Amino acid sequence: MARAKPWEVSDELWAVIEPLLPRHPRRFRHPGRKRLDDRKALQGILFVLYTGIQWEYLPQELGFGSGSTCWRRLAEWQQAGVWDQLQQELLARLQAAQQMDFSRVVVDSSYIQAKRGRGSPKVGPSPVDRGRPGSKHHVLTDAAGTPLAVRLTRGGRHDVTQLLGLVADLPALAGTPSEVLGDTAYDSNACRDALTSQGITPRLGRRKRGHGSGLGTLRWVVEAAIAWLHGARKLRIRWETRDDMHQALLQLAHCMILARKHPAF
Repeated sequence: MARAKPWEVSDELWAVIEPLLPRHPRRFRHPGRKRLDDRKALQGILFVLYTGIQWEYLPQELGFGSGSTCWRRLAEWQQAGVWDQLQQELLARLQAAQQMDFSRVVVDSSYIQAKRGRGSPKVGPSPVDRGRPGSKHHVLTDAAGTPLAVRLTRGGRHDVTQLLGLVADLPALAGTPSEVLGDTAYDSNACRDALTSQGITPRLGRRKRGHGSGLGTLRWVVEAAIAWLHGARKLRIRWETRDDMHQALLQLAHCMILARKHPAF
């Protein structure tokens, strides 16, 4: 049996996604041009996401519509909060299938260059890349490496500023984790105190305490999750001018990772 391509949406997954999409009933009089099928549009978006191709070069022979149509559909669904809803639904299904481990959560980030979007709030100079503009992907996973929350910030944003926000972004079904693991970029007594007050044990690396934090055998799962996210070529370098559109692609990639982890999809 041939392996499914990452832009192919199975019937089982589509049954979860379709009810979340906004409805557009056709007018009885003057219905206008028929709207491209939502499933085909989603597959077109996924094709762009995983191949990294420019929107305008989406091959018409694939039957996914034009790149501009897929771009507008992505913008519409992002504004409607579709990806937030889908993340919650997929996480709930993973928990029901006993595929989650909330005993601890692990946090890390990754910097990417931004070829476009200069001047937008979530593009900024990198402190480690000669000041070139870029963005950061911040990721929080469970103990097994399943991504629970993702965030987008400008390139110069320090990791520690996102720690408490990511923990607050945890889905309600996760409850309160016992521990939060992070490397020395998250060394902050204020964050330790805030986590402790929530009943969470902070295991954050400390700077100037010798080589290594000693947490590598537990923290590697978040690095693997970031690698899965960046398996989508459109996320390796930021080409989207608008913050909300790059955020949409980041969240969609997150959703597809969750779907692949579920045995039913």
